[in-house]
Order: sequence, then C-alpha cells, then structure tokens
Amino acid sequence: MDANANANASINAGTDPTTPTVPVDESAPVVVRLSTTIAAPLDRIWRLHTDIDGWADWNPDVTRAALDGPLAPGVAFHWLTHGLDITSTVLQIVPGARIVWGGPAQGIEGVHVWTFVEEADGTVTVRTEESWAGAPVEAAPEELGGLLRQSLEGWLGRLKERAERG
Repeated sequence: MDANANANASINAGTDPTTPTVPVDESAPVVVRLSTTIAAPLDRIWRLHTDIDGWADWNPDVTRAALDGPLAPGVAFHWLTHGLDITSTVLQIVPGARIVWGGPAQGIEGVHVWTFVEEADGTVTVRTEESWAGAPVEAAPEELGGLLRQSLEGWLGRLKERAERG
C-alpha cells in the first residue's frame, strides 16, 4: 500500500484504536526510528506533545506551530522548523497512545509516527519513526537521514526534559 492509500485509510479510520495503524513508508530512502523513556505521567507527556500550538514554547527548533481545528484525523497544522515552512495533516490519532501526521515539504514526503507506552514502573516509552521520500532525499539520503536523526533526537530530548520538569 502506498503512503497516500495509507493516509486515506487512516483519515477514514478516525480515532478507532482497533483500526489498522498507519506506518511510515518502509520503501522511503530515509527511515529513522528512535525512542526514549520519560519519568513522567503519560497524560502530561501526551498533552505536551499534542498541544501543537504550544510546541514553540518548549522546543526551540520549532519557531511557530498552529493547528487548523480540533486535533483529529484530516486536520492540518502549519509549522516552521529549521527554516522549513511545513503543512502537515493528522493521519491517525489514538488518544494517549499514538499520533501520526504527514505531508510534503519542499519536495520531501514525510510520514511521522509517534507512540506512547506506559510501563509497569510508571515511566513512559516514547517511540518516534519518520520516513522521508522524494527527489531531494534520493539525491542525498545519508545527509538528510543524519539531519532527520539529529532533529528527532533533539525533539525527544526536549520532550523528556520538559515532561520530567513538570
């Protein structure tokens, strides 16, 4: 199934947790997977991460971000990060557990999956996976893959820092 078919299936799925999940594009030239463990309540982490309008308050890599409506599949948000003006669309959301967004930015088609798992010890494992496809990525997969990895490491680190601070 291609990325657009995945996106359409997810938008139709809404927030039903029994619906098949939207994956990253495994055939993309760049796929980065990272995770961290955060010693904070899941609710706090989820609120921080899904308050898109508030991203710039705790993530200095995000200059601005604004959601176009309620946080729901099919709703777009606009954000500026690392000089890229991006419009992303929420593709899937399972409250407290999973959010997926994607869209094009300067020739790069991205799909970004975030999952949140509350562990027995009260910590939360946050996993992020992102795929990038398109001509710019095909031309420089190692360079762009490294930039994506660095960006996601920063995002996870800042989310952890802010959530653990309370």
